[in-house]
Amino acid sequence: MRALVLIYEYPPVGGGGGKIAEEICAFLAARGHAVRVITSHANGLPKTETRDGVQIIRVPCRRKELYRAGFSSMLLYILRGAWEAMLLVRSWQPEVIHVHFAVPSGALALIINEFTNIPYILTTHLGDVPGGVPEKTNRWFRWVKPFTPRIWKKAARVTAVSAHTRQLALAHYPVDIQVIPNAVDTHALDPGVIAINDPPGIMFAGRFQPQKNPLQIVQTLSQVANLPWRATLVGDGPLREEVEAEIERLGLQDRIACPGWVEPDQVIEAMRGGDLLFMPSRSEGLPMVGLQALSMGLAIVAGEVGGFVDLVEDGRNGYLLHPDDAAGFEREVRGLLSDRERLLQFRQHSRAMAGRFDIRKVGVEFEQLFMDVTGVV
Repeated sequence: MRALVLIYEYPPVGGGGGKIAEEICAFLAARGHAVRVITSHANGLPKTETRDGVQIIRVPCRRKELYRAGFSSMLLYILRGAWEAMLLVRSWQPEVIHVHFAVPSGALALIINEFTNIPYILTTHLGDVPGGVPEKTNRWFRWVKPFTPRIWKKAARVTAVSAHTRQLALAHYPVDIQVIPNAVDTHALDPGVIAINDPPGIMFAGRFQPQKNPLQIVQTLSQVANLPWRATLVGDGPLREEVEAEIERLGLQDRIACPGWVEPDQVIEAMRGGDLLFMPSRSEGLPMVGLQALSMGLAIVAGEVGGFVDLVEDGRNGYLLHPDDAAGFEREVRGLLSDRERLLQFRQHSRAMAGRFDIRKVGVEFEQLFMDVTGVV
């Protein structure tokens, strides 16, 4: 089968949505399917490359930062991606399109479908749904929402990464939506024998923006400064300077590292020294960092939002709290740091849960979906 994948953020550009797309593409390529990706170019990246059997084509869209896309760069991705895609349709003749994010990538899929009738499968990740990440996308949706219903209606199939994302999407787009969760290669991320680090390691990975609530992490850690721990906050974004200033104000520079935006493999390497993922997020789809932490056997303390509900069994491998429950975050983090045996049990249970989200299971679901849509066996 020849599958064209459209996604405006593909590693090393962007966040978790791109990483799951990469996992699916690599799985399908390993199964013998031909997979090509059209994504955004960013400074320093090759215009084309082949990785894990997947051909990646990056179109110029004036994107300057790996972690953030402006409205103009998204628009340019659609326009220049359409030209590149039509050339590819003529020369390569893809049988199906898999598009990640209804906005902006879905607009590109719709354009190609209108001219070629190649069916497309839409996977929604939350940020592309009105109200999914309000502080990030509400301003954009005021302008683009009237143009989005056709993207959803014309899709041959629609999938969502979590039940929460599905329910939110259904409130705006009354179409059939199937939940296929994000996934990781749990074999590649097998931590082996799980043991608590000395001192225990605390991890955060993601964009430094209000959605992720990173200041709460620093403030909570300042409340448990009398306990042994070290922390690594991986990522970049508009709140990074404020986070670093708060770390300095609270005198935690020697205990909290902020290495900035790093390659996906470096995130995994940082997790190997971690025991606890701390993500007090205000909104999430099904976060890739949560799946990686589950597979690496980290306990999870997170905001009770979105896909974290699927990743945390409260009191067994972590805790879920309201994002504004500062006292609750302090209580649960303190409790786990103070009880190494309980922390170890939580870590072991996380690893036991990880098989639910293995790419071999989820990849087969997408492969079957592609076959159902195309009739290719």
